[in-house]
Amino acid sequence: MPNKKDLLIPAAGSRLNVFKYEIADELGYPLHVGAQKATPQNWNQITGRMKYEIANELGLTPGIENGYWGNLSSRACGAVGGRIGGKIGGNMVRHMIRFAEQNMVR
Repeated sequence: MPNKKDLLIPAAGSRLNVFKYEIADELGYPLHVGAQKATPQNWNQITGRMKYEIANELGLTPGIENGYWGNLSSRACGAVGGRIGGKIGGNMVRHMIRFAEQNMVR
């Protein structure tokens, strides 16, 4: 049985990452860490910063102790991840649809 994270088309992984970085750039995520563009080298720093900013907005930071999120419910953690992933994921879908429409043979 394939792992849930395995891609159906493994070669698509690098292109999906490019989409992810483009969307992050459009949303201004790199600016949160003083960068101009999202790259593989700064991606973890960008999402880490965003994760803590969102947790702060949701009032969850008192439950985070020295980077340990285990005191928070999975629902609270999901709320943080959903805010990051939702914006990126939804925009990725829009980009993929636009790309497919532009490259359709008519």
